[in-house]
Amino acid sequence: MSDTTPAPVDDTVPYDDPASVMPDDERDESSFALFEGDEGRLDEHQRRALVALLRHSYVSSRTHPDEWRAVLDAEYQLRSRLNDLFLELHVDRDREVAWKRQARSESQRRTFPTLLRDLPYTREETIVLVYLRMRLRADARPGPDQVVVDRSEILGHVAGFRPATATDRTRDEGRVAKAIERLVTARILIRTSGPDRFRVASVVEVLLPLERLLELDAWLRTTTAQADQADPGGEPTDGDDPGLPADGEAETDTDDEGEMEA
Repeated sequence: MSDTTPAPVDDTVPYDDPASVMPDDERDESSFALFEGDEGRLDEHQRRALVALLRHSYVSSRTHPDEWRAVLDAEYQLRSRLNDLFLELHVDRDREVAWKRQARSESQRRTFPTLLRDLPYTREETIVLVYLRMRLRADARPGPDQVVVDRSEILGHVAGFRPATATDRTRDEGRVAKAIERLVTARILIRTSGPDRFRVASVVEVLLPLERLLELDAWLRTTTAQADQADPGGEPTDGDDPGLPADGEAETDTDDEGEMEA
């Protein structure tokens, strides 16, 4: 015969008392602390991805593989943190690139504080960007950042936009060299083992969508033709251009290492 006496119950421990159960988020967040007083809600990988997004013009599977994976795994959390700073997160999974942009208020009476500043591209930088975008468009090889260009190719292409009245070739080539360096700093051009060979970052397709590419290409050719026709018998000029269209600006910022965002 079995004993059917109920087992004693310890009344000193309330059963399933909500006050005695730690919420899941609090329990999870407590494990994210990396230093004394740390109340962050992102783990270390996610924080490193957030810092990379803030410091650099973009994060890609090639330039920051670990951070890119963290972006894919925690896109919602990272988007939320950037939104707190009036920034937007954009993720292109096909091109495997993520970048930030300054949020714009829909109301003319409200403005947001900005972390990024608008900095126009120079004429030479615009010509180089258009060239790089066209090279990407013409190349059908799969995978990001597969197109490679030589410095001489870039110099030759930009030279085709020099007005006939521009006689200071050394100064013009110096401007192109500065344009190349700025695009390298912004990781739009990625250095290779050769000092004069660069990979073209697929983020160029994001900076210059097809419609904008065609618009800028037409504008550059028109302004060059106008410069050739203006005062053909006058004094030689240095080829200065009156300026880019209003949309030819880049949101930029500088990190501790002097990196220019584009």
